[in-house]
Formats: sequence, C-alpha cells, structure tokens
Amino acid sequence: MFYDADKNDHGLPYNPIKACVVPRPIGWISTLSASGVVNLAPFSFFNVLSYDPAYVTFSAGVHTDDGGVKDSVVNVEETGEFVYNMATWAQRLDMNRTALITERGTDEMAAAGLEGLPSRLVRPPRVKGSPVHFECVHHQTVVLPGNSPAASHHLVIGRVVGVHIDDAVLTADGQVDVLKIRPIARLGYKDYTSVESVFSMPKPSPEDAIKDIGGVRDAAE
Repeated sequence: MFYDADKNDHGLPYNPIKACVVPRPIGWISTLSASGVVNLAPFSFFNVLSYDPAYVTFSAGVHTDDGGVKDSVVNVEETGEFVYNMATWAQRLDMNRTALITERGTDEMAAAGLEGLPSRLVRPPRVKGSPVHFECVHHQTVVLPGNSPAASHHLVIGRVVGVHIDDAVLTADGQVDVLKIRPIARLGYKDYTSVESVFSMPKPSPEDAIKDIGGVRDAAE
C-alpha cells in the first residue's frame, strides 16, 4: 500500500506511522516547575542522539485537556533541567499511571505512589527503582508544526551532565546487563515490548565485508 502522509488517506482504522518505527525507548521524564512542583511523564518519542557529550531528546505533543504546551516542556524551558529515568518491566504499571495524570500542577510522582531520589547536578528528582538515570540540562527546543494544532510537537534536546547506573545491573566485565534490567519500549497502538533476548553481531573488517559481498554476488550468478 501507499498513502500520502499529509492527507492520511491510508484507509486503515488507525494511523500506522507509530507502528512502523519500533521499538521506541520510553523517556520517563521528571522535571520541576518554577515553583518546585514535581512533574513525571513518559514519552514514547525519545532517544539518545550522541555520546561525547551525550544529548537526548523527547518530543511532546500538546496537553490533552487544553491544547497547550505540556508541563514537561514548560518546566524544562523555565528551569533548564530534567531527568531521564529508564522505564522497566518491573515499573511498567507505575509508568503507565503517570501517563494518565493530566491535571496541571499535579505531582505525578507522588500521585503514582513513587518515591523520588535526589539528583546530584540538577534539581528534578530521580525515580526510585529505575536502574538508570540521566541528569540533563536544556540545550534547545524545536517546535514541529502539525497538520492541525493538536498534532504539533515540541522537541526538547538536553545535554546529559550526570549518569546514574545501579551497580546491580552491571556485569563482572563492566557492561550494562539489559536482560537483567528488562527495559520496556513502545510499539504502535497500545502495544509495548520488553527486552528479553539479545544477540551480538560484530562489525566485519573491510576485507571480510568485501569477501561477503563477493560471495553474495557469486551465489546470485
């Protein structure tokens, strides 16, 4: 099938775009308002952009109640700080609860029964129980216009200034054990997945890559 992305004339019951870019890491973002109220919200448009220094991004749609900019974006732009908390299978229900709390000015961390941990370099708290946290400072916000006001997004880019990793999820040789963490990720529609298997595939040397290409060509001929 083919459809015009601006016209959304796909003829399907639901827009398939988000089901075609999967899995997407969940950015469980904690912020503080200018008055000190904690905000905690999950974003399925999230990823790391680089590593030295590390930059991460999350993209927030408009507020479901009033169509305005979401609290997470407002807080980051006012205070210049946020924390990424890794969402895991163990805290999947907690993460989902924070997504359902939309009333402005609500402390979602407290409302979801979660405990905060102090950060070292920024003011927003970290979510206790999450095995990985990135403390971030605001770098830039890019407004992505929508085909309708309700489809607009604010793309927030932050520079990572502090990283917390639970020692319990590190292997003996110093690698992060994602199978022990079991992070969750977003698929399309109302679907999620979790990391339950891993495979390694070393990058081939240039010489081996050329041999592999030659072998494929020989087989084809």
